[in-house]
Amino acid sequence: MFEAFSDSYYIGRLFVTPAEDEPPRMQEAQVHQLNDELLDHDDTELVDPNRPLVMKLGHRHFPVHADREVPAGTLALPESLLAVTPIKNPPTVCGVLLATGERAEQLLWLSGTGVGDSLA
Repeated sequence: MFEAFSDSYYIGRLFVTPAEDEPPRMQEAQVHQLNDELLDHDDTELVDPNRPLVMKLGHRHFPVHADREVPAGTLALPESLLAVTPIKNPPTVCGVLLATGERAEQLLWLSGTGVGDSLA
């Protein structure tokens, strides 16, 4: 689903769809799988399997939480966040960046946000 893109990101394609509520979400099993397969092995300390992923779409970073109700391969974004992305006609399939564990921690620290907040 995702492959190495740079020292700070993996790249993948997801079906991006509008959601009525916060926060951004992905299927729970896939969040845990990405944490296990990618983020636990990128030279950072063990990643908490319940920690949200940090993704980037356009110029915006945001934490992505696990949700059993979201279909596989889908990123559910609240309308407020979707409005500031380059997506003009959702739902659509598009490229999404996934921050490595180290980069995700850095982004959360620099933004001073909690894991439920949007990142600048």
